[in-house]
Amino acid sequence: MEKITVQISVNADLNTVWDHWTKPEHITQWNFASDEWCCPHAENDLRPNGKFRSRMEAKDGSMGFDFEGIYSQVVEQQLISYGLADDRQVDIEFAQNGDTVVVTETFDPEEINSTELQRAGWQAILDNFKKYVESK
Repeated sequence: MEKITVQISVNADLNTVWDHWTKPEHITQWNFASDEWCCPHAENDLRPNGKFRSRMEAKDGSMGFDFEGIYSQVVEQQLISYGLADDRQVDIEFAQNGDTVVVTETFDPEEINSTELQRAGWQAILDNFKKYVESK
């Protein structure tokens, strides 16, 4: 299957974007696709072979899952690559562009949901990230 790419331009400096993307106290504030969901817990050991885990749950308690993986590459303020438990790969690039930072995520799709649904879900999380960072 062809990789999926989503992207957002955040009105903030690279230090702020990196911190808000990587620190658990920030991750819990934005890492969900809609207002009906939340991320009550996040752990992040940001280094090659380090693990991360984010708990994503419906606010009404009806469902939830752990999103977790192991980092393969971390280049400070530039690139994060990781593998998920099902062997899918994800690459996240951070690029300063004038007064904004462009965050680009490229990932292997899973086989259950449509490409469009996956792209929309990951884009919604990026949109939430932008909203959170720019509200600070």
